[in-house]
Amino acid sequence: MKVKAVRAGVVLSCVTVLAREGLWVRDASTVHVAAPPHSGHVRAGNAVVHWNRPIVPRDPDACEDNLVNALVIAASCLTPEDAVAVWESAMNKQRVTASELSRLPLPAAARAVLEEARPFADSGLETFLPRRLRWMNLPMVQQAWILGKPVDLLIGDRLIIQIDGGHHVGEQRTKDIEFDALLKLNGYHVIRVGYDQVINRWPEVQAMIMAAVAQGLHLAA
Repeated sequence: MKVKAVRAGVVLSCVTVLAREGLWVRDASTVHVAAPPHSGHVRAGNAVVHWNRPIVPRDPDACEDNLVNALVIAASCLTPEDAVAVWESAMNKQRVTASELSRLPLPAAARAVLEEARPFADSGLETFLPRRLRWMNLPMVQQAWILGKPVDLLIGDRLIIQIDGGHHVGEQRTKDIEFDALLKLNGYHVIRVGYDQVINRWPEVQAMIMAAVAQGLHLAA
C-alpha cells in the first residue's frame, strides 16, 4: 500500500492512516490518500484522493501523513458523527489534546469537530449515544464512576446505558452480567446494547431509552 502511494506521488491519509494508528474508524475498507493542492491528475487506482494543504508540513520522503493532517482531512471527509468519533478516539488514547489542536490554523470543518469532541469515549459507539440523545435535554455523563467502576453513559440519576463491543465475550461477558446485577440491586436501571443495534438498528435502541425515560427510570427514587 505504501509503495503504491509513493509511486502515485501521494501519501496515505485520512481514515487509512487513522485506522493504521489504532483509532476507532467505522469503515477503512477504501484507501484514502492525500495530494498537494493544485497537483493536477493523480493516478491512485480506486483510492479516494484528498487534495489539501497540510496543517503540519509533510516530510517529502514520507509514505504516510501526519496524524493531525489525517484528522483534519477526516473532519471534512466523514459525516460529522464519524468525524467526532475518530477525533474522540485520538483524544481518549492521548494521541492528541484539545489544547494542542486549538492552537493550529484549523479549517472550519475541523474547528467544528474540535469544539464538540471530548476525550471520554473508548469507542465510536460511546460517541454516538450521547450525540444522538442530546435532543432529549437530559443530564448525561460519559464514563460515570458508579459502585467502583465506570459505566458507558449515565442518563439522569439512574438510567445506565452499557455498550458491548467485540471484546465483551467469555470472562468479560461474565463480569458484565455480574456488574449489571449489582447495579440493579442498587436501584439503577441498565440497558445494554451491542454494535449491530447502535449502527444498524438505532431506532429500536432510541425507542427503548425513550420508554425508560417516559417511565421515570432515569430519576432517583
